[in-house]
Amino acid sequence: MTSRFTVDAVVLDIEGTTSATGFVVDVLYPYSRSRFAALLAERADDPAVARAITQVRELTGDQDADAARIEKTLNAWLDEDRKATPLKTLQGIIWSEGFARGDLVSHFYDDVVPALRAWHTAGVRLYVYSSGSVAAQRAWFTSSPEGDLLPLVSGLYDTENAGPKQEPESYRRIAEATGVEPSRLLFLSDRPGELDAAVAAGWHAVGVRRPGEPYFEQGVGDHAEAAAFDEIGITSSRSST
Repeated sequence: MTSRFTVDAVVLDIEGTTSATGFVVDVLYPYSRSRFAALLAERADDPAVARAITQVRELTGDQDADAARIEKTLNAWLDEDRKATPLKTLQGIIWSEGFARGDLVSHFYDDVVPALRAWHTAGVRLYVYSSGSVAAQRAWFTSSPEGDLLPLVSGLYDTENAGPKQEPESYRRIAEATGVEPSRLLFLSDRPGELDAAVAAGWHAVGVRRPGEPYFEQGVGDHAEAAAFDEIGITSSRSST
């Protein structure tokens, strides 16, 4: 059953929504794990790396943590799948370089790219809001199997520039940044807590529920549900006025 919305913009989660969680866990996580040590040893003075190191020390309360202890913390967070901003920042740096070198090519479900292109053509703005860093998101959309998809996207948001994904204030912040009224925004995610937060901020929301994904059995609560993007009908509110 198709859910239909008239909106100005769609905001996309990535993992479990546009793309398989298994790809992230089985391909990207090991790729970053194998490169944390070199990044910390060779580029600790890079501004983004230095900021992440400081954030790790602040979050752990270990102000004297050296590179080895920081790497151990990053790997522990990786094992927990913790959405820690410094972990996501450092992963984003590593993944961006891996995509640029051609070591990595991102994954999208087959129904996603045709829908994104159709919505974009219809005048609906597309944004991304993921726990992965903006750098990682940019690399992900640039290095898809179907080429560079970044021109379809109007903006990228993560836990650093928007805030935690299960807090309504983060969605209010995105609405303000995009200049789109909350009632004209639609959020697509597989995680019920994120959908709840978006709705609490006045957005529309659809739970994308794909077999095999971690949150499939949990369901999407009382939110509209879709198994694929072609079950979501979207019209630009600008074309309907």
